[in-house]
Amino acid sequence: MTVLEKKPASQVAHLSAEDIEVLGKELDLLRQEVLDSRGAGDAAYIRRVIAVQRRLELGSRVVLLASVFPPAWVLGTLGLSAAKILDNMEIGHNVLHGQWDWMRDPKIHSTTWDWDHPSPPEQWQKAHNQTHHTYTNIIGQDNDLGYGIMRVDEDQPWQPRYLVQPLWNFVNACIFEYGIAMYDLDLGDALREKKGFSPEMKRNIRATLAKVRKQVTKDYVVHPALSLVTGSFLTTLAANATANVVRNVWSHSIIMCGHFPEGVETFEQPALDPGETKSHWYLRQMLGSANISGSKFMHLMSGNLSHQIEHHLFPDLPSNRYYEMSPRVRALFERYGLTYNARPLPQQVASAWHRVLRLSLPNGWLAQTNRRNVVPQLRRLARMVRSGEPAVAPAAMPAGVPAYAA
Repeated sequence: MTVLEKKPASQVAHLSAEDIEVLGKELDLLRQEVLDSRGAGDAAYIRRVIAVQRRLELGSRVVLLASVFPPAWVLGTLGLSAAKILDNMEIGHNVLHGQWDWMRDPKIHSTTWDWDHPSPPEQWQKAHNQTHHTYTNIIGQDNDLGYGIMRVDEDQPWQPRYLVQPLWNFVNACIFEYGIAMYDLDLGDALREKKGFSPEMKRNIRATLAKVRKQVTKDYVVHPALSLVTGSFLTTLAANATANVVRNVWSHSIIMCGHFPEGVETFEQPALDPGETKSHWYLRQMLGSANISGSKFMHLMSGNLSHQIEHHLFPDLPSNRYYEMSPRVRALFERYGLTYNARPLPQQVASAWHRVLRLSLPNGWLAQTNRRNVVPQLRRLARMVRSGEPAVAPAAMPAGVPAYAA
């Protein structure tokens, strides 16, 4: 029995072991179809996106040399924000996944690519490609789930410190690139364990600091300095800072929508279940991901992580193929009686933030609170904070049964 089959009240309860294996074979066939059909059109796509991104960044930085003039500041900042989003999302994330390694182009390869990000590629690939995509939505093992700083499941005992998690989540959104760099280092775990840094950790910290210096020098020293001649030093500095915040908030929002809206399931298991087959892994990706519906432009600017379900099923396939695969994946969900979690961006963002807020409070507190009883509810919450005692998991959960689903 795998972790999925042990889930109480799960949407997979009606699936037999044979159903799950057949589902996995169908997904394998879909994946192989795309692998066999990759070609010149796909290669042209990624080269075109890279060319557009580079021209957009260069053009925006040139415009910002005259950023003392408000129209130039607005135009340059918007362009630089878009260029940074493209670099991180559709290009960097996907190239470092190895989606374009089949081209055998040394300039567009997961082993040689660098990106406009504080996290060194090798560290990001280890934390993201290996850890996140292996342990998807497993509490305590997948840092992308709550970014290691938030309560992400009702069955995690509530503690008063979780009250500030909406604030932490907002701060994390604004500095998201640096948050990712810290997650990739496992810096939080190292500090909590108070065992000091290993030689490998020290090397990784030095590599990250070197990358941070490179980014800071480019955005906050060199580019503003070039604007001195037009009197635009401070405005260029502000434009670069604004573009980085825009990129961070956008990336954070897209990733939250893929992993954290209501209806996305989480799992608890101390390690990968030895009974988890490739088909069970597929099913865990299907239950633990959500999509964003929208235009092709939105899909491009999200790095096609708006197709988070397809990306989690097929992380090494070219991102431009997710759009055409999504109807067939949705059809599989419907045929096997599973929920294909896909909504427009505003709805998914609101859902993810609602979950952040809901889980920052004791179980059921938000649902039980209304305008008539808000004062007694706040007093109850204050008593719980003063007591400092963790709240128990939902009483409805059978005793002795692990709680796997959010």
